[in-house]
Formats: sequence, structure tokens, C-alpha cells
Amino acid sequence: LLTQGKLYQHCAEIDTQAQQMFNTLVSQMTKSENITEQLKAKNQLEWVQRMQNIEARAREIVCHDIIFK
Repeated sequence: LLTQGKLYQHCAEIDTQAQQMFNTLVSQMTKSENITEQLKAKNQLEWVQRMQNIEARAREIVCHDIIFK
């Protein structure tokens, strides 16, 4: 890809796919685990912990399915 001049384009496409998949996964997990703005207002520490957990799991899935494929 580097010698063909397509490496940057390929990396940009992978980055876009990874970001879209990450955002979708976080949104789906947030809804399925009932993490709401009410929880954020009621108990910020729990909300942060749960969101960080979701983001870590989503990153792991994205890396497994797209990055390290």
C-alpha cells in the first residue's frame, strides 16, 4: 500500500470504520444497560465507572474486529 500511495487512504478508512463501530457499540451498550442522564445526576461516580467499563469493552471489540483483524 505504501508503494502504491494508498496507505493514508486505507488508514483513514479503517479509522472511520473503527470510530463508527465504537460509537455504535457505546450507544447500544448504554441503552441495554440502562445508563441514563438520571443516573448521571443521581450518582456521578457510578455513571463514570459504568461508562468507562462500556468504553473499554467497546475498544476491545473494535480492536479485535477491525484493527487486529
